[in-house]
Amino acid sequence: MIFFAELGDKTQLATFSFAAESKSRLAVFIGSAGTLVLTSLLAVILGSGVSRLVPANYIKIRPGALLILLGLWMILSPGGK
Repeated sequence: MIFFAELGDKTQLATFSFAAESKSRLAVFIGSAGTLVLTSLLAVILGSGVSRLVPANYIKIRPGALLILLGLWMILSPGGK
């Protein structure tokens, strides 16, 4: 699921670009895999810390509401014209 969710995101496109330019594809793979592991570790650590301070229902509801509001704003805004 993570593979399909992340398919085509900017990180994957950057890795694609680095692999195309690099002579050592193994180094690009190790670097991108290590980065993914470290960012996942950071998310787990921060997520567990936030869950101690903020009730779980706020963690689930507020980001979803914010995403909806941002989506509506992007649809309804004239785009700075």
